[in-house]
Formats: sequence, structure tokens, C-alpha cells
Amino acid sequence: MAKLAELALWEQLFVKAYPFRQARWRRAAPATALAAARTALITTAGLHLAGQDPFDTSIKGGDCSYRWIPGDVQLPKLEMTHRSHAFDRRGVDQDRNLCFPLERFRELEAERVVGSLNHRHLSLMGSITAPGRLLRQTAPEAARELKGDGVDLAFLVPV
Repeated sequence: MAKLAELALWEQLFVKAYPFRQARWRRAAPATALAAARTALITTAGLHLAGQDPFDTSIKGGDCSYRWIPGDVQLPKLEMTHRSHAFDRRGVDQDRNLCFPLERFRELEAERVVGSLNHRHLSLMGSITAPGRLLRQTAPEAARELKGDGVDLAFLVPV
């Protein structure tokens, strides 16, 4: 991880002024053994299928919508719409597992390290600088959907 002094001046100012929020958990979720857990992946890389609407990078504060990614997707078919100009996409362009490790989780499922993978996974756009709607609407809605799928564990890959 870069030290603040190593960043460009505009990035230093952005980080210093960014209104970071703290999450306060209301109650702990019941624990499920990993080998028995139904797992879903969540990425903030702004991944979507060609037939889905791309994330809208013009929305001030960020696009708080989400896209469902089918569990049987072939990773090279995923497109990426990400808002941040500071995000270096070169590695992710070569291997989508860096931001959405579905192939690695398929291996874990085959080795019975995780119980099963959900039939769909979640993609959001990162770099949301105005997260109010994300916290009030999008996250609870997506959590309800995942709970309805019987998901026990969500593995978040922030970008």
C-alpha cells in the first residue's frame, strides 16, 4: 500500500477530505462452518455482462445500482465499468479473478473448502463518494436478495 506522501497532491487532498464512515454492527450474524456455507461473491469492480446496462460513470457521487452475475459465467465475458481514474486496470484486464475470484472459489468448492457457491453473485461500482443511497437502499435490498437465495457468507472484493 502506498504511503500518503507517495500519492499525487490531488490524491492526498482527496483522501484527507474524504468523509469516511464507520459501520456499527447491530448484531453478529450466526456463524456457519465454511465447509457448509453457501457463498456469494461481491465485487466493487463494476463488472457486468455485455447484455446488461453498464454502470453510469456520469452520476455525481457514483452509481449505486448493482448487477447480478450468473454463477456459471465465463470470466472473460465480463466487462468492466469503473469510475475511478486512479484504478489501474491492467492486472484485472488480464485476469478477472483479481477482482472477482470466481474460478478460485470454484476450486475451493470442488475441494470442499466452501460448501457451495450461490447461483448468482453481485457486482457494484466502486469509488462511490456519496454512499447514502447505497447504505439506505442498495445494500439492504441486495442483502435481502442474497438471504432469500440462502447465502450464508458473502466474500467482498473491494476495488
